[in-house]
Amino acid sequence: MRRVVIDTNVFLSAVLGGALAPILEQWRAEKFTLIVSNEIVGEYIEVISRDKFGLPSEVIDDISAYLLRKAEFVTPTERITVVESDPDDNKFIEAAVAGNAERIVSGDKHLLKLEAYRNIPIIKARQFLDEFEEDDSASKV
Repeated sequence: MRRVVIDTNVFLSAVLGGALAPILEQWRAEKFTLIVSNEIVGEYIEVISRDKFGLPSEVIDDISAYLLRKAEFVTPTERITVVESDPDDNKFIEAAVAGNAERIVSGDKHLLKLEAYRNIPIIKARQFLDEFEEDDSASKV
């Protein structure tokens, strides 16, 4: 099973529905393991709780509980500072390294500009979803 770190903007977009909602569906279907750190989950919850997104507290509670039950928590042991223009983004790389992730899924230009870190590709959400479509087509052959 794929081991994946998802940055906050992709997670938020998936929670809000639309084009990236299938990412959450794939996670719920256990098609990949979501790797997180306490810092990442804290940011996820803080962002989805913002009034401007209008998510009901029950939805936020459900997402929070699911994260706690189903995400794989890692504790980064190494401080990585490769994203100098936005140091807050380094937490995703730290979690990916600590959790032996196979990829980081992001919409963030600072992360995407790196393309990879220690052989961990940093890809766009659309590419990630395309991988599942490819898997589905291959399994039907």
